[in-house]
Formats: sequence, C-alpha cells, structure tokens
Amino acid sequence: MRVFARLIGLITVLLVVSGFGFSSREPQPWEDWAVSNEADARVIDHSAWTGLLVSYVKPGSDGLNRFAYSTVTSADKQLLNSYIAGLAEVEITGYNRKEQLACWLNLYNAVTVKVILDHYPVKSIRDIDISGFLKNGPWQKELVEVENTPLTLDNIEHDILRPIWRDPRIHYGVNCASVGCPNLMTEAFTSANVDTLLDANARAYVNSPRGVLVNGNGDISVSSIYSWFAHDFGNSEAGVIKHLLEYAGDSLAAQIRKSNDLSDTHYDWALNE
Repeated sequence: MRVFARLIGLITVLLVVSGFGFSSREPQPWEDWAVSNEADARVIDHSAWTGLLVSYVKPGSDGLNRFAYSTVTSADKQLLNSYIAGLAEVEITGYNRKEQLACWLNLYNAVTVKVILDHYPVKSIRDIDISGFLKNGPWQKELVEVENTPLTLDNIEHDILRPIWRDPRIHYGVNCASVGCPNLMTEAFTSANVDTLLDANARAYVNSPRGVLVNGNGDISVSSIYSWFAHDFGNSEAGVIKHLLEYAGDSLAAQIRKSNDLSDTHYDWALNE
C-alpha cells in the first residue's frame, strides 16, 4: 500500500511541476500517515534543531535568512545527524496532529540542510543529483526512515504535508535551501508555535520581492511556488490573488487590487548561503 502511494505521489509531483499557469493537480495523501492520536499530549523535543538554527541562520537586511553552511563545525554536523536520527525513531502516528505537523516540517528542513552539508560546496540544491537517472536534485532519493518506511523529501512534502493538512501555509514552512524559497526560520517548529511561525513567514514572504514583485509599470510577478502548487492556493489566478491579499501589507495589497492580474512568475534557485 505504501509503495503504491509513493508511486502515485511521484506521478502527481511530476505533473504539478511540469504544469503551466495557475492550475495544478490535487495532491493525493499517503493515507498511512494520516493517522493521529488527538488525545496524546506528548511533546517532541526539537531544542537541538533550534540551537543549530540560532547558530547558523543569519537574517539579512534584505529580508532573506541565509544559512552559514561553510562555518558548521564537525560537532554540529554530528548534532544534526543525531537530531535527524532521533526524529526517525519517533512513532509519529501516535502523536496529535499539531505535534505531527511541527515534526514533519522540522524533519524536512533538517534533512535538507544535511543534504547541502553532505555535498557542500554547491551553488544550488538542484546540482545535487542523487535521485537517480533522469531525476534532478535530491528530492526523490530515500534519505530518512520513519516507522520502518524509507521516505524522500518529496514524500514528506507532497504525499504527507500538503495533502493531509491541506494548508497553503505548508509552503512557508518547508525550505529547499534556495534564495527563492520562503525563509528557513530561526527557531524550530513546535506544536505551540507552528501556527504563529507559519503566519509570520507567510507575511514575510508575500511582502518580499521573492514572493511578489511589482515593477515600475505596475505589473506583478509572483513566486513560481504559486504556479507550481496552484491547487494549494485556490487552483486559479484569482485564488492566488485572494491568498496573497490575506498576507499583503496595505501598500502591496493596494497594488495587487489595482492590477488584479499576475503577469509573470519568478524563482531563484541559488543556494541560500
């Protein structure tokens, strides 16, 4: 069942990424991971990940959080490996849904940082071609095992997070180590802060040129994320605009309403270093 779901998820992702315009296919959930225990009050410890983020994520004056990959010590690389190994041992389906969300987001981001460090120096995560023949980047390689099930980064994002939670803010939580992506946060997600952090990162991204760029003529270019995964944002240009207006500041919102049209998309795959 899990193998079949994995294949369906991969096909869905390929169709989404190859799509054009503000329309994409609905992601299909890997149902085994939709199990939760809302009566469970246990909390997963993400303090090690927070410590690494505090040490190496450097907020810039341009609003971009950069990760200091070149300065990560051997001891902290081992700490990262231990943190990921610890999460891999968690029986995640036994936790409540909010705790699960924080855990999956942190696991995705921690594994992504590990991938970069394991192949550093690189100019872009897309240069790390470890997924196999005719596959770009690391996203389709099994990099972590949870509940005895090997998982890829694509599995975590497109088979678990997006279709099970059906929350567009997921895109402001997962970080693909690229300049064009929403920021890698300076603290780990927890069940207590996940909603606050996702909202804050959504506002930061939408109101940055990486999210929405308005040129001198009033033409609006948005991140390709809103096109690649349009289904999560209403599956239409109008849906994307509605979503942007939820987080846009007054000035940007006025410009969006005045244009009421998205002219282009953009994305920078350069490493967020």
